[in-house]
Amino acid sequence: MSKKVNKNKIDGKFDQVKGEAKKVYGKVTNDTEAKIKGEVDIVKGKAKEKFGDLQDKFKEE
Repeated sequence: MSKKVNKNKIDGKFDQVKGEAKKVYGKVTNDTEAKIKGEVDIVKGKAKEKFGDLQDKFKEE
């Protein structure tokens, strides 16, 4: 039986990676706004990933 991939989990991981890149860019260029946007993307990504986990859990039941 194949397991369907959850789009929210993939999008969440992507947002987290994107956020880390923004944070690094902000640190290197001393751009506070980029660092903050990176943190926001990381939090948003973690929330999406957790939502995907919940969706998977409810599909199993």
